[in-house]
Amino acid sequence: MQFSTDYETSAPSIAALFEAVFSVSEGAEEGALIGDLARRMMAETPEADLRVFTAWVDGALVGAILFSRLVYQGDERSVFVLGPVAVAEERQGRGIGQGIIRHGLDMLRAEGVDVAMTYGDPNYYARLSFAPVSEHDIPAPFALRHPEGWLGQSLNKAPLVPFHGPPHCVGAFNDPVFW
Repeated sequence: MQFSTDYETSAPSIAALFEAVFSVSEGAEEGALIGDLARRMMAETPEADLRVFTAWVDGALVGAILFSRLVYQGDERSVFVLGPVAVAEERQGRGIGQGIIRHGLDMLRAEGVDVAMTYGDPNYYARLSFAPVSEHDIPAPFALRHPEGWLGQSLNKAPLVPFHGPPHCVGAFNDPVFW
């Protein structure tokens, strides 16, 4: 498996992967929503605020993840939120998702990013060193339908202490439907 950060030439394929994976797991409407989210994030988000990691096997796209900046007014820490995440249906269960997420976290750590957040299945993300966090200590951009899925991890070994100020996510993610 090879990882890449070059998404400009693969953006349509990446968005199609998200749409296909979420359509199978969550239905066509959710697939269209997440495919559009990925398209918008790659097209509209400033380069400094977006990290796209893809996984390839024999020249075929098999996985993709997006990290986007989350800014807390009044807090100097650098924070990125992971989402969405997709692995081609026929390749699921082979460690591709965990591999690409670990790779992405390592790259963010090397860049000096302080904290990674995600909103998802606590059991899955615990395997990747994410732990539940309180919305009181680290607020989400919108009220969460499943607060138990708000997860974070320090990338610089500093403790996750309360954040200061309200959070702001990138434009494409700035919609309560995703939270």
